Amino acid sequence: MSVPNFPTFWGVFCIYRDSVRKPYENLIMSSLYFIGIGGTAMASVAVALSHLGHAITGSDTGLYPPMSTYLDEHHIRYFSGFSADNLKSVKPDMVVVGNAVSRGNEELEYALNERMELVAMPDLVRRELIGKNTSIVVAGTHGKTTTTSIVAWLLESGGLKPGFLVGGIPENFGIGCRPSGRSDEGCFVSEGDEYDTAFFDKRSKFMLYRPDIAIINNIEFDHADIFSSLEEIKRSFRLLVNLIPSNGALIVNGDDPAAMEVSSKALCRVETFGLTDGCDWTAQNIRVEENGSSFDLYYKGGFERRFNAPLFGSYNILNTLASIAVATLSGMTLEMTAEGLREFLRPKRRMETVGTYEGNITVIEDFAHHPTAIRVTLEAIKERWPERRIITCFEARSNTTTRNIFQKELAECFGPADIVVLGKVHRPERYGPEGGLDTARLKKELEEQGKTVFLGGSDPKNYPADIVGFLESCRKKDDVVLMLTNGSFAGLKTALTESFQKKR
Repeated sequence: MSVPNFPTFWGVFCIYRDSVRKPYENLIMSSLYFIGIGGTAMASVAVALSHLGHAITGSDTGLYPPMSTYLDEHHIRYFSGFSADNLKSVKPDMVVVGNAVSRGNEELEYALNERMELVAMPDLVRRELIGKNTSIVVAGTHGKTTTTSIVAWLLESGGLKPGFLVGGIPENFGIGCRPSGRSDEGCFVSEGDEYDTAFFDKRSKFMLYRPDIAIINNIEFDHADIFSSLEEIKRSFRLLVNLIPSNGALIVNGDDPAAMEVSSKALCRVETFGLTDGCDWTAQNIRVEENGSSFDLYYKGGFERRFNAPLFGSYNILNTLASIAVATLSGMTLEMTAEGLREFLRPKRRMETVGTYEGNITVIEDFAHHPTAIRVTLEAIKERWPERRIITCFEARSNTTTRNIFQKELAECFGPADIVVLGKVHRPERYGPEGGLDTARLKKELEEQGKTVFLGGSDPKNYPADIVGFLESCRKKDDVVLMLTNGSFAGLKTALTESFQKKR
């Protein structure tokens, strides 16, 4: 493969100096308290630092699987609910503040009044886990968790022992965060979220991860609670690009105009990936198979080899191309990468098969909540099972989809679904009748497209049992039931699978 010479991890990026403070040095046997420990990244970092010997405690409200299970499995003590008494009893050396924590939180107010040392989670990751390792940052509106998981696994399969922080639980590892296995010359792969860092630091999280190599998968408007426009989001990505050193690299989606725009002034090496001609890394002759997809990999117009990926959907092909590019630039051969990719397992809640039930009904859970993510996920499901009926259950929970910003887009993104179940809008009182998502209107618009639509939650005391009852009444042999939420959906997964099991 004719890839131009590129400084690998071990040659340029990752050299330690004797005078540089090693990671963890200032936190040896420290006591860390995580306010908001139930967040995916917060819980993962807490567990990683606990394995390094630090005493970890924390608190949160409404903890649910998989993160509550994850904390329990790793014997992390946490309080249910926020109270100043929690901090008084623990007396930690440092308080880690999650970005969902704001002024008025009882524990935060106590920590501020008592002049306790505060740190934002991304800053803690930068100082204590990334350190002087080569920092690989995966950014973009969609696909971050899957792409970060693929990159980490490919490097692991190549023997590079990467550290990583994933906004989920990658099945190949069973943990969401760990330190680099090569503390002197290692690499660390981070899921680079554009969301803000903490109540006292409004920079995007990825700004604190000091990227040597960055992936920008795509850029769309999201996070309406902190960004007022797409232009504001692009500004954050431009700042990320500006952080990459000249001997670093930027891997960018050449099919995404916004991603290409923010990358136009990069002062490092830039390589593109995509499904159209002109991209450096492309996939052709894509074929959907029983256990995934296969495609021909081309680099700068030349055929390299055929790849098999245990993933479905064109968006996952893009995630895979970006990951192959990073693995190759890291010194792995395409043969090594292809072998590792065959063994990749999807992260939890990313097209995760919950189970198959009586009548060959398949239940799948996915994290998709943005209209684009919903659309491409449904397209992937349809590619995988073209002859089966698709029932989609969607919960509007994010700070963007609960508003009316995507009212039109949500009415257009359920194309492959035959039946749509709309859950309750999460905390609708925040926006009032004029500013929130109108699910009654959405139901009407979807019905005009010929879809059967059920609106759950009309009786709060009977929710989500009303959804389960509806699905029991209309389900048919070979249905695919897809649950889409970035939250718990009020326990729908458990209620639904228990119901199906009883019917079996």
